[in-house]
Amino acid sequence: MSRERFEELVGEALDEVPVELLNVMNNVVVLVEDRPPDGSDDLLGLYEGYALTERGWDYAGVLPDRITIYRLPTLKVCDSETDVIDEVAITVVHEIAHHFGIDDHRLHELGWG
Repeated sequence: MSRERFEELVGEALDEVPVELLNVMNNVVVLVEDRPPDGSDDLLGLYEGYALTERGWDYAGVLPDRITIYRLPTLKVCDSETDVIDEVAITVVHEIAHHFGIDDHRLHELGWG
């Protein structure tokens, strides 16, 4: 799958996030990269920054948090475009949840592995 198509799927997954959540996301960007900096093939997405629940009165003047969705590891675990669509949607929700301070353990409990 081309990078352009993959980026479209990430955009479509973001379009499915309820507008109420998007409206309260603050100082965060969503990026697509081919693979994680360490070259690993098992990381599908990554949230880097300060979750909204960790921001205090002194949170100001910082670079945006980053949500990165990794194309090649995602394609590696998927057998079809339908699988990619589903996996991208799950990964986007998973990383947005980290922005809201929800950890991996709780996400697994909620079924968002």
